Amino acid sequence: MSETNAPVAGQEEAKPAVPKIKICKHKQRACDEKNDKGKVCAGHLKRWYDYPKEIEALIGPKAEIYRCEFCKTLYKPDPKQMPRSYTLRY
Repeated sequence: MSETNAPVAGQEEAKPAVPKIKICKHKQRACDEKNDKGKVCAGHLKRWYDYPKEIEALIGPKAEIYRCEFCKTLYKPDPKQMPRSYTLRY
């Protein structure tokens, strides 16, 4: 009788890849990550509110984080700029 919990030959437990985390440039709205051929992704950076616990462990709780819609690269806001999370103050 064979064990049912034993891994099948050639099949390993896949770990999720650690996402690339970059810092946004001033007023950056599109991704500037390049692929293998050197082409820029240019995906829209969207605010990511409900990220999983693994990402929260990397960036911290309740962080302002943006994610590219195509390549899923994560972007932290520029620490020198005001956060965009609050209402505009005149």
